Amino acid sequence: MTFSIIIVSYNVKEFLEQAVLSLQEALRPFEYEIIIVDNASSDGTAAFVRKRFPGITFIDNKDNRGFARANNQALAVCRGEYICLINPDTIVQEDTFTILLDFFTSHPDAGMVTCKILNADGSLQPACRRSFPTPWIAFTKIIGLAALFPKSRLFGRYNLTYLDPGQVAAVEAISGSFMLTNRTVVDKVGGLDEDFFMYGEDLDWCYRIREAGYKIYYVPDTQIIHFKGESSKKSPFQQRRLFYEAMRLFVRKHMKKGQAIVPSWLLVMAIYLSATISFISTALRKSVWPLIDFILLSCSLLLAISIRFYPEFPWKPFLLVHVIYSLIWLSSLAAHGVYTRHHLSGSKTAAAVIIGWLINSAMTFFLKWWGFSRWVVLLAGAMNLIVLPGWRFSLKWLARKGFMGVAGSIRRFLVQRCSLIVGDKETTAKIIHRLHRQMENVYKVTGVVLLEEDESKDVLGVPVVGSLDALPEIIKREGAQEVIFSTDRLPYDKMLSAVANSMDSQISFKMVPSNLDVVIGKATIDYMDDIPFVDLDYRLHGGFYQSLKRVFDTILALILLTVCFPLYAWVRWVKKQPLVQQEIQLTEKRAMTISFFKSHKWWRVLPALSEILSGHISFIGRDMSQPLQQDSPNSIDFSLKPGLTGLEQVNRWHNLTQEDRNRYHLYYLKNYSPWLDIEILFKSFMKPKV
Repeated sequence: MTFSIIIVSYNVKEFLEQAVLSLQEALRPFEYEIIIVDNASSDGTAAFVRKRFPGITFIDNKDNRGFARANNQALAVCRGEYICLINPDTIVQEDTFTILLDFFTSHPDAGMVTCKILNADGSLQPACRRSFPTPWIAFTKIIGLAALFPKSRLFGRYNLTYLDPGQVAAVEAISGSFMLTNRTVVDKVGGLDEDFFMYGEDLDWCYRIREAGYKIYYVPDTQIIHFKGESSKKSPFQQRRLFYEAMRLFVRKHMKKGQAIVPSWLLVMAIYLSATISFISTALRKSVWPLIDFILLSCSLLLAISIRFYPEFPWKPFLLVHVIYSLIWLSSLAAHGVYTRHHLSGSKTAAAVIIGWLINSAMTFFLKWWGFSRWVVLLAGAMNLIVLPGWRFSLKWLARKGFMGVAGSIRRFLVQRCSLIVGDKETTAKIIHRLHRQMENVYKVTGVVLLEEDESKDVLGVPVVGSLDALPEIIKREGAQEVIFSTDRLPYDKMLSAVANSMDSQISFKMVPSNLDVVIGKATIDYMDDIPFVDLDYRLHGGFYQSLKRVFDTILALILLTVCFPLYAWVRWVKKQPLVQQEIQLTEKRAMTISFFKSHKWWRVLPALSEILSGHISFIGRDMSQPLQQDSPNSIDFSLKPGLTGLEQVNRWHNLTQEDRNRYHLYYLKNYSPWLDIEILFKSFMKPKV
């Protein structure tokens, strides 16, 4: 066998098909094998490859093992004389392997070769030929000198930008997107270093090959197209962190102290500086929303105090009042998700203003030392109720009307949200068509999630990114801000379970109902032209109610521990009541053991109160005696912590099915309040044997 082609894939099903087809065409003159190692993709890659390319060797990993480890899996079983590592988001020219094989034959000193690698727009990808990141070379790359002076031999060494891209060159390193070597070299230097999870392993391999006495060549006589990082675009900050960590690992492994112009500690400092700048820029972008609200809150408070105390102005007390009142209102806005999920929601903003208004008003009544002016709080609250939702409505109106030509920038920065549409092909196509036709791209539809796995690549040009069962993973991968459900053929239990399973993802969920008579939970309806979008809102998905539940659990646990400690001591050390251990499943991969007294009395739970304080379990939650339904795509067990009691425990005598349990879980998520917790506790206490 002449060639073994190794491809590591991760959520790039559409690109993978084109890569394999181009490889099969280019390898037609040779005996070859293609080995695909999939790192737990959630876009249906496994089913697609097995059906579309049954003759290919396919290794289906159940978790993401990284680039190096996955390639080593294939290196251990491949049989070809020449071995090619190639990315799944590439297209190979028909003569690529013929030309590179001839080059290998005529250059016995070659240990590894690559070809010219082009971007999708035809430009050269600089990473296809480069130098090792010694502290000086890495330093020039990180601080930007390489970009400022690309033709300089002093500063342009990282990507060898001073070399002619049309000339063959012996280089220090090449890109892991396309690396061709032979079995003799692999047997001598070994596989990739698995300490590198992603990035850096190609540099390390090149370094070891050169140390073994071989040369590495860049051969521009043939070329491939590489769609540059399609599997890593979904999390750019994570990829940047991995890149820097790989660079540090490479320097620590191969660069000896005192060899470089720039010491390693300076490189580390430059890495941290670059990361800090990135963090600050991100924080500044996120602070725009609260900053605008803070300015408007300040103006309303200034105006209210000016009206109340005219002609004088109490500057000294105003400064402290201003800070406290504004922080309470901003905290309420944040708790209602205005700065994460619902940036332009007028109803959420109004609700947050009212809650903050009530808190500030209560302070003037119950804290006499803080009683600045109830009239000021009343007037400022009224103005905030108009101004804060008002500027959000104004922005949406400007974006829709195209006022003074600013609609495009406002829509892109404030209104346009990366959205996924969930449904069958027919109904999602209708929604996409109407959005494109009537909504002026207010919704940026980046992907379609089908109800079941399908071979379709796209719907009206929008890529199919997976199936409903993998929705939580798809949301993270695609960086979605919003999920729109089409309810024509989507069962409501599946839709609501998908929402519950995406808890803490900071995603807005909407549905397009076929009939507006259907109302699910406490929802708001946003009419966009003639398309009604219904917000799906679960209280326990919000940070405010999650914090409220945690506070309730903590306070009640502390009270019970304090009041019942004598009872605990008497039962534990006087009566010497034995403890029983119960193993509970916290998450799919995490379990723990908690203790109870061996009794049927209510005080059997006293030893478990410490686990409530630690946050592992709750007073009210799912039944910890029931196993998690890990294999059921409709199960929402992961959305609730295990609880000492709960709706399903209180109703256990009904012989509940999994569907019944899900229904109780959904009801609790949707209607949570401390009063509901108290009611459930009261019912549990009244029926202790249940």
